[in-house]
Amino acid sequence: MTAYAELRAQLATLTTEAFRPELAEIDRLSTLDIARTMNAEDATVPAAVAARLPQIAAAVDAIAVRMARGGRLVYAGAGTAGRMGVLDASECPPTFNTDPSEVVGLIAGGPSAMVKAVEGAEDSAESAAADLAALDIGPDDTVVGISASGRTPYAIGAVEAARARGALTVGLSCNAGSALAAAAEHGIEVVVGPELLTGSTRLKAGTAQKLVLNLISTITMIRLGKTYGNLMVDMRSSNEKLRARARRIVSLATGAPDEEIEAALTATGGEVKNAVLVILGGVDGEEAAELLAASRGHLRAALSAAATTHEPHEPR
Repeated sequence: MTAYAELRAQLATLTTEAFRPELAEIDRLSTLDIARTMNAEDATVPAAVAARLPQIAAAVDAIAVRMARGGRLVYAGAGTAGRMGVLDASECPPTFNTDPSEVVGLIAGGPSAMVKAVEGAEDSAESAAADLAALDIGPDDTVVGISASGRTPYAIGAVEAARARGALTVGLSCNAGSALAAAAEHGIEVVVGPELLTGSTRLKAGTAQKLVLNLISTITMIRLGKTYGNLMVDMRSSNEKLRARARRIVSLATGAPDEEIEAALTATGGEVKNAVLVILGGVDGEEAAELLAASRGHLRAALSAAATTHEPHEPR
């Protein structure tokens, strides 16, 4: 059997590649009916993700332990899967004030593959190993391989190389019994079924990947103390909208009047978490920074420490 025939035979076994005869004439439907059909397909994805929440939670707990020690979270994938990883990584600095080096997205073929397909890049496990070597991946890091099929060499290669370096590994795919999940310590297989368009895994599979990556990064950041309740107190105020949001978050957390909020933000250089601690903990900006450093950035712990020596305000 030729390599081409072997690959074709492999694809025929994948749920994500299955042909759906009942949709063979979808192009003859009205636009509204196509939209309804597609929307109904999309509505099945959250349930598929829900079925894997225990595996996702276990992976998050393991990731958070390593990141608390200074480790990094690295996503690695090709095509749509790679783009999902890069997207999630790029959203962490403005949302959680992480350094760009803390959550990293690797895509087969390099940054240019974000906007233009790089043919053959996904087939190279060696390039994945080289990309991880360039990051000097180690035991405190986590590498999440992402692949709808679960057979993409780049994603599998990334997981295998990371594991050889002692890093934690997670394999996210959309087919059961995938090689990617088998290669990783934590396998997450979100089986969304055949796509509306045969093999177009940017659809349900892509949506599932986005939902899972949202869960991984958001809950990890909650565990790292990047939030106070459901408030983004570690956000970066890099534009006018975010500066307005920062003031609103301080207000929601403290119930303080605008004048007190402005004074606290001024005293803390615009840091939302520090400003909340200044108001609720009754400390100055310098002490807020010291308390947060001692509590490894966890605002609730810093507030408890402040309460032992100051008269704290009651949060709203």
